Amino acid sequence: MFIDYSRIKVESGRGGSGSVSFRREKFVAKGGPDGGDGGRGGDVIAVGDENLNTLIAFRYNKLFKAKRGAHGEGSNCTGKTGEDNTLRMPLGTIIYDITDGKHEKMGEITEHREELILAVGGNGGRGNKRFATATNKSPRYAKPGGEPQLLELELELRLMADVGLVGFPNAGKSTLISRISQAHPKIADYEFTTLAPSLGVVAVTEFESFVMADIPGIIEGASDGKGLGIQFLRHIERTKTLLFLIDINSNDPFDDYQVLKKELHTYDPYLDKKKHMIVLSKLDTVTEEDRDEIFNLLKKEFEEKLQENILTISSVSGDNIKKLCRDLYEMVKLEESEVE
Repeated sequence: MFIDYSRIKVESGRGGSGSVSFRREKFVAKGGPDGGDGGRGGDVIAVGDENLNTLIAFRYNKLFKAKRGAHGEGSNCTGKTGEDNTLRMPLGTIIYDITDGKHEKMGEITEHREELILAVGGNGGRGNKRFATATNKSPRYAKPGGEPQLLELELELRLMADVGLVGFPNAGKSTLISRISQAHPKIADYEFTTLAPSLGVVAVTEFESFVMADIPGIIEGASDGKGLGIQFLRHIERTKTLLFLIDINSNDPFDDYQVLKKELHTYDPYLDKKKHMIVLSKLDTVTEEDRDEIFNLLKKEFEEKLQENILTISSVSGDNIKKLCRDLYEMVKLEESEVE
């Protein structure tokens, strides 16, 4: 199950208390203080895991605690540090502190094994040996352990992919990603078949590949909450490039593209700056006699009005699929080189 939002509570470990103790050995009538310090409480730590792509682990369990530190003991023995609680999170997770009604960004997980401390364990209390002075050589008090941190957090996942697959419902996105990768989303001939984003690794050659994200269908007004609304639009933000997939049988493919661009721009104007490709799908549904005529008409319209190029494909027959994968890979590599 794909989950990209959750609220949880995290609590670090309480620090162990310091010890009040005195040396008690044979032939030592009045041993001095030897109370050890308490152990530090454990932290709650978020760790990036490239093998995860959902927050489902945080759907049912809402409280995550670290262990408390052990109390100090005699003979100057320091208590054991409390065990940390490590929370594995998918790359692209953004973490907000919403304790007491605030909404502050704590950080985000973008790399494998990257760590972010969410709640810091309490310090261990000092033992009575620490309080011995020239005027008070036998202190009979120690410091208690530090208080734990209890925070309420909001987790928001934005998938990280090289290519974001964008199009209206039933444009053939799921069919395409299942054809060129090992992803197997649900495929059917009705709108909103895909109700959650899916990731697929597209192998261009043995040593060349990229990751594609199939974003659930966008409709006009999605940026205002219509259809699936903005529920999945945020996943497009982290993709390096975009692939607009448009049904060649649409009444107006050019207008479809304009609507998609408008919805993305309304949600985030920065999305207009991403490199992209425009692809007309379902070429196999057009007779061979009509293909050239339709393609030339649409090609002219996109070039003259927007200075954009288009490509036609068929995920069923495989027409232009290899070219599409190669072109997408080159576009991703170009984007990466420009960022560097």
